[in-house]
Amino acid sequence: MEQPSYDYQVDSKKGGLLESASKRVRMIFSVMASPNRIDILRILNAKGPLTYSELKALAGFKSKKESGKFAYHLRKLLRQLLVALNKTERRYTITNLGKLVLSLARQIEERSIIESGKMYVRTNKHTIEEFNSHKIIQSLVREANLPLEQAHKITEEVENKIYRFQTTYLTSSLIRETVNCILIEHGHEEYRNKLARLGLPSSDIVQMLSQDEPARNGIERVMTRTAGAVFSEYLLFNMLPKDIADMHLAGEINISNTNVWGLLPDTVFLDLSELKDGLDLKGKFLNMTRIPPIKSSDDAVATLPALVSLLSREASTEVVLEGYVPALLNNVNDPEDITSRFARALLASSGAPSYSAGMPVTTIAVQTDSLDAQQLNALLDGYRRYVNNTPMPRLGLALAGRMNDSLDHIIAAVRAGGIISIGNNKVRSSNGIKKANVKATAAMSLHLLSINLPRLAYESNKDETYFRAKLALMIKPSLAAMSLRKKIIIDYVKKGMMPAFASASQLMQMGTASIAVNLTGTRESVYNILGESSSEVLQKVLKTAAEVTNGQGKLLGEEGAGIAMVSDDSGSRFATLDSEKYGKVSLLQSQNTTSYSQGMMLNGRDILNDGEASIQECLAIDKLLNGGFAASLDLTNLSPDEMKRVIETTVQELPFLRLSIGFAVCTTCGQRSKGGVEMCEFCKSPHKVPLYS
Repeated sequence: MEQPSYDYQVDSKKGGLLESASKRVRMIFSVMASPNRIDILRILNAKGPLTYSELKALAGFKSKKESGKFAYHLRKLLRQLLVALNKTERRYTITNLGKLVLSLARQIEERSIIESGKMYVRTNKHTIEEFNSHKIIQSLVREANLPLEQAHKITEEVENKIYRFQTTYLTSSLIRETVNCILIEHGHEEYRNKLARLGLPSSDIVQMLSQDEPARNGIERVMTRTAGAVFSEYLLFNMLPKDIADMHLAGEINISNTNVWGLLPDTVFLDLSELKDGLDLKGKFLNMTRIPPIKSSDDAVATLPALVSLLSREASTEVVLEGYVPALLNNVNDPEDITSRFARALLASSGAPSYSAGMPVTTIAVQTDSLDAQQLNALLDGYRRYVNNTPMPRLGLALAGRMNDSLDHIIAAVRAGGIISIGNNKVRSSNGIKKANVKATAAMSLHLLSINLPRLAYESNKDETYFRAKLALMIKPSLAAMSLRKKIIIDYVKKGMMPAFASASQLMQMGTASIAVNLTGTRESVYNILGESSSEVLQKVLKTAAEVTNGQGKLLGEEGAGIAMVSDDSGSRFATLDSEKYGKVSLLQSQNTTSYSQGMMLNGRDILNDGEASIQECLAIDKLLNGGFAASLDLTNLSPDEMKRVIETTVQELPFLRLSIGFAVCTTCGQRSKGGVEMCEFCKSPHKVPLYS
């Protein structure tokens, strides 16, 4: 008899619990019945914890008459444990139960819209909302600055077109496309450009993920390319003056690295010896180790990876570090110790971020006059260890001063695939870009805008005077665009978007940033198209460009504006576009190349035979170009002894020289091999990337 009695008691308790739970659910649903209470939960979920007055203001209860109403709603939420009060801090927060109720309310709202048969919108904020034409009006006025009356008319047409779709499924992107279509129909192209959504088609993302690059460089590279596509489109259609954007799209000029062209400088120079207090990042990059002053060799080894990683985020093509070597060699005399320390620092620095494949490069400037041959050789050996372990190096050396006793070590590093340039005591990047303000602790150069000289020459109908006049007309808007870019980037520095450069430069001044316009295809335009065989014509063309740049620079307030001949991606793009437009034979004169010349490449074999004329031509060009000049010496297929003789001959006369050897990197096994070989020597794969060191 006892057992049935026990079961009855348990069932009674269960009934009581169920009744209590049912009552609780009804109370919670009664809370959800008020939009005011749901709004309070949403505000606390998004912005809490909040004080009573903060929550009241955000919930829209601003007048004294509404105070009682607000207190009533808040008391309801507190009683049902959807909101909690921290009595110590006097702040209100949403509870886990409150978050659950809020989520349920959102689901009910979305489902009710769907079931109602009305049109609903799946937004880019990951919500479903009922279609509301007033939001179109708000976007037209707020984003595109369209007058209110016109916004109403455009919205009315958009709404009629959307209802004709006869669909209950809409997306915010489809609505925006419809709005833009109506704007174009009414001739409002400028408003449409402001309202256009930037992004990638789904097919582009699928193609990007199916390529072999993610396997080589990881998902971070895919993310960088995706973000870059957005900023590239923003640059061309929203940021650049229309004439400059059209000139780029037509192939008259080329803007390289469009993904970061409007955000970052191209080349950054930083003298570490002047940073007595290190880099004060203040509130930026809080997850990154702070960079103290470099006072010892151990500091130099430990700090270089952080420096390279940080500065690589603030330049699109190259970072030049001065004053690093003296710190590395501080109280370190053993050559093997120097080699080991330098190699460790470089190897640890190889994982720096990049915005495009292989960029930016970090170049360590080495003043050789302050070193003895043993120290320099040890540094070069340490650099070679890094290069031997890196298929495609992004760290280079810029040697300046005496180095005759170290040529064997220099050649060994170059043959291994190293990036080495040789110059006089003036600081240059590995690409030949000159540091405008040599006394500045930190300086930047903007130079990634190139003019298509072969196109100008071809359209000048072999008239040299007309060609130079057209070149002058091209330089003026190009410089204006570069000057505008400089102002924007300096403003970004002042806002703290480049914290390392801002810390190093203290107060960013206009004089620490220089601009230059790059010339591409000088050799093709002068020798192959204008039909002139004399280097005097080339110098006349460059002199015209330098004079126009100087005069136009002064008008723009850019005293340091210059002309450059350096390498970027414009050579191949111009050649491709011009070949499609005019035919390859017309422009390249049947040369075995798919790219226009950039800078000047001296052939080592020709120098050995009798290259004095080409050396003198190179020297004359360098004197005319105040922005930078990429003079390269091709050492491919030369023996070490021949390389040594060629370097000794050219270095005596030229102020700057980049040493180059052609090779290829296998994208299957990662090994380097000689250029020109069809298959990898190690794994026999045909997938190779041709490169110059």
